[in-house]
Amino acid sequence: MLNKLWGAMIVIGIAVAAFQGKIGNVGTAAIDSSKEAVMLCITMLGVMSMWTGIMNVAKKAGLIDAMTRALRPVLRFLFPDIPREHEANEYIAANIIANVLGLGWAATPYGLKAMAALREWQKENGETGNVASTDMCTFLIINISSLQLIPVNIIAYRSQYGSVHPTAIVGPALAATAASTVAAVLFCKCMEKCKS
Repeated sequence: MLNKLWGAMIVIGIAVAAFQGKIGNVGTAAIDSSKEAVMLCITMLGVMSMWTGIMNVAKKAGLIDAMTRALRPVLRFLFPDIPREHEANEYIAANIIANVLGLGWAATPYGLKAMAALREWQKENGETGNVASTDMCTFLIINISSLQLIPVNIIAYRSQYGSVHPTAIVGPALAATAASTVAAVLFCKCMEKCKS
């Protein structure tokens, strides 16, 4: 559906430019945007490499394991049905930690593994079919709300586009993501109560 929508917008834009006699501007904009996209990708690759390296160092130093242990009470509150030693807890904790540090690309693999582990847990409990469990829905909503202390992507984008203070976004981003995460937790707990 989105492919059709984007395709239609591109065709309409080219048609309007041709109708107005500005088709040359479309070509110039396409070339400039392509060059800018490559530069942005190079910038993001550097930022991603640095933070992924920091995450690997933190993992080897035991910081990620310590943070995972610190998150156990939060996980117990959010996912009361999952046993304490189930592998889903480790993946969920790693996903939350990566999101809090603003590493959405590092959070994604952990999120996929967490969903697979939750699906296995669902099957172990005899639930069949293609209906997501309460824990799966809760994890998805918490993941989407994504509390972030350091919005790495936005800081990199602002820096790439010449912002005088690229880190000025940290406070507003923290407030916005904290509000969205609180709303997500309240929603999940209300839905949990309604279901039971």
